[in-house]
Amino acid sequence: MSYADVNGLSLYYEEHGSGEPLVMLHGGIGASETLAPIVPAFAADRRVILVDLQGHGRTADIDRPLRPASMADDIAGLASHLGLESIDLFGYSLGGEVALRTAIQHPGLVRRLVLVSIAIRRDGNHPEVIAAFDLLTEAAAEPMKQSPLYAHYSRVAPRPEDWPGLIGKTGELLRDEYDWTDEIPSVGARTMLVYADADSIRPDHIVEFYGLLGGGLRDPGWDGSHPGAQLAILPGATHYDVLQSPLLVPTVAGFLR
Repeated sequence: MSYADVNGLSLYYEEHGSGEPLVMLHGGIGASETLAPIVPAFAADRRVILVDLQGHGRTADIDRPLRPASMADDIAGLASHLGLESIDLFGYSLGGEVALRTAIQHPGLVRRLVLVSIAIRRDGNHPEVIAAFDLLTEAAAEPMKQSPLYAHYSRVAPRPEDWPGLIGKTGELLRDEYDWTDEIPSVGARTMLVYADADSIRPDHIVEFYGLLGGGLRDPGWDGSHPGAQLAILPGATHYDVLQSPLLVPTVAGFLR
């Protein structure tokens, strides 16, 4: 368990196992511990690096908005701090957005990219999800103290009193009208998209994203050739429990190998 000084941030990370580096990024208002159940399977033959993103978990916030682009630069800074010239990158939800931005902004760094339950535009989410995003403000911080998310945050955060700020900044992030559509074709890392079959992301948006990566645009041919991108839809799962799917680890591990 260590800290790296990157971009004015004291970024918390921890390492498990040895081998090719795999950086794993958690979802919003979470922390690296949310990935703990799946880490041992990957750490059996990989150097797994878990990160607490800006303002999350053991990484204290700084005077900077929460944005995937700036957090992507943090991940690149961490890779430089560790002397890593290339990494594989796994990200879920917010962590997936950060992972995608890392591949876009630092194209020589990311070798393989696994993105779990993310949209490349805000309107890629179902309308009711967007409506919920619009309601998240700092005022929600107090009632959210009843949640397991706050219980963990209050236990590990360097400054637990920053909780309202995290919720407020997260709300601002979720209301940002981002659109990365035009940048997706430039992603050079070999990519796997993973979604639940009952995800918060619209199915047509998933197909659009996959197509922008070159997937599903033609018959693969008798020789079995196919674009580098892969798409996995995990049955019986939602955006909120997809990490618990028994199919997640074998699906991702096969891709990374």
